[in-house]
Amino acid sequence: MATVLSVSGSPSASSRTNRLLRHLDRRLSAQGHEVIPLDVRTVPAEALLGADFKHPAIVEVTELFERADGIVVGTPVYKASYSGVLKALLDLLPQYALLGKTVLPLATGGSTAHVLAIDYALRPVLSSMGAAHIVQGWFTLDKDITVQEDGSLTVAPAATEALTQVVDQFSTALGRRPVLAAAG
Repeated sequence: MATVLSVSGSPSASSRTNRLLRHLDRRLSAQGHEVIPLDVRTVPAEALLGADFKHPAIVEVTELFERADGIVVGTPVYKASYSGVLKALLDLLPQYALLGKTVLPLATGGSTAHVLAIDYALRPVLSSMGAAHIVQGWFTLDKDITVQEDGSLTVAPAATEALTQVVDQFSTALGRRPVLAAAG
């Protein structure tokens, strides 16, 4: 099937956003996709903050984006927008790094006041980077994501149903990717 790059834009190692993405990665893998997880927080800070386009880690991340058929972008919402670490990474990618890609935007946050962050903050950036198709995203409340003592994840039933639907729509959309002609 398709190669999916699953990008966690959380700066925290114990992030609900990251855990939720890895949980959803398993569903995509079970559907036959090759899933490559990327935690932006593991990219060296000096490369991100110094805008070092030639840093080996940035070159490697850029290659991961090129290789992927689809991109899942997950972020916690801070101050009504996506995370700064995700912004720093997106700024270092080529202008059209998402050209021809199918993209699933996801966000987590503590309040429904931030539910529009996907549509008003993240979606325009993804679109400007050339995404062929940005499927319906989903915002999950932090209270709907519970990390058990053993590290396993429990997602509230209503959130699980919605996430299953958007992930399955993304998976289906990957199968319908348009073939882009090479620029001449």
